[in-house]
Amino acid sequence: MVIDCQPAGISGDMIVGALLDLSGNYEKIIEIMRSVKDHHKGCRKIEIAVEEVTRRGFRAKRVKIKADETGSAKTGVELKDIIEHCISDLRLSNESKQFASNSINTLVEAEAKVHGESVERVQLHEAGSVDTTTEIIGVAAALDELSLFKNTIIYSTPVAVGGGLFEFSHGTVQSPAPATLEILRSKGFMVTGGPVESELATPTGVSVLVNLAHVVTKFYPSIKPTEIGYGAGAKDFVEMPNILRITIGQPSDYGLLTDEVYELETNLDDVSGEIVGHAVDKLLQEGARDVCIIPMFTKKNRPGQILKVIVDGENLEYLSRILMEETGTLGLRIYPCRRHILARESVPVDISIGGVKERVNVKIAKNSMGEIFQIKPEYDDVKRLADRLGKPLREVEELARMKAREVLLER
Repeated sequence: MVIDCQPAGISGDMIVGALLDLSGNYEKIIEIMRSVKDHHKGCRKIEIAVEEVTRRGFRAKRVKIKADETGSAKTGVELKDIIEHCISDLRLSNESKQFASNSINTLVEAEAKVHGESVERVQLHEAGSVDTTTEIIGVAAALDELSLFKNTIIYSTPVAVGGGLFEFSHGTVQSPAPATLEILRSKGFMVTGGPVESELATPTGVSVLVNLAHVVTKFYPSIKPTEIGYGAGAKDFVEMPNILRITIGQPSDYGLLTDEVYELETNLDDVSGEIVGHAVDKLLQEGARDVCIIPMFTKKNRPGQILKVIVDGENLEYLSRILMEETGTLGLRIYPCRRHILARESVPVDISIGGVKERVNVKIAKNSMGEIFQIKPEYDDVKRLADRLGKPLREVEELARMKAREVLLER
């Protein structure tokens, strides 16, 4: 699945609209969204209208949520409790419930940080409205209905954030809003400015986006498109169609994912081992994907190293500067690079070996069809378990891998 938010950004109602456009029969999803009122104190009714609209000549689904609610702003912890109580009452998959919980946590934690408050004390105005929780639950229910939580790799294009100034409860602020930018910063998500002076990416929209996307890419992956859904934003801009597009497709690349990175490369022949080692640590700390050193001979047969760094496009200039500052090199070679990769996630697994119970974090590598290629327990967790058992590390690692595979296959 590809969430294309490059041209017009993303909001909660836009992604719900695009998913409803894909689902066809969406009364069940609407009914689930209406049930949110039972968990919002002071909310008597939620009206949800789904309309077919056009934006600059292109059709799309527009979702309008109108809540009959009273009451003051909610705290972050109150909003989290609303979602948790709501999902506990709904017949949704575990993946759907976890997604809804993660999305509200991302939103609340960002709001708390930008306001300098704890999650328990931060007061949420726009973010605390019924719309926010209704949209998150709507996305969770729609993805469940479309069976997109299982065996699906979700891509996103860089999200357009707009620009200029806009008014909200805290007065006049610049776009993107502080909470929106904090969410994108905390997740290392790629953004693009414009193309209009307006708020294009909302806190709810990006909270949903960063908890869905496995891969961020400027270009579509190699897929055969099968279904396309369009969700419309509230405004109709002159400059471009205010539409979020979601494309579902079948992989045509043998299940391998792709992304775009850059390789930085420089030759070093007059730098001490201590400085090289420090440079490697610094580059990794500051966001390099990988760093390696290749021994070589330079001019006059002097021994040296080729230092190669893999970086994302948004970190290219920053990490180039760090590399030059730390090593003193006078120049770098830069190569754009397309990679085939597997999707990776870390899953905590409780395992018991020889009467000893431990929680081990396991790195899972899957292809775009959800097939597991590799299960690798984290070294530090396995070492701790090996020390407790008094057994060789390699033996405990293999046992942990087998136990983890059994647990994962039962999910």
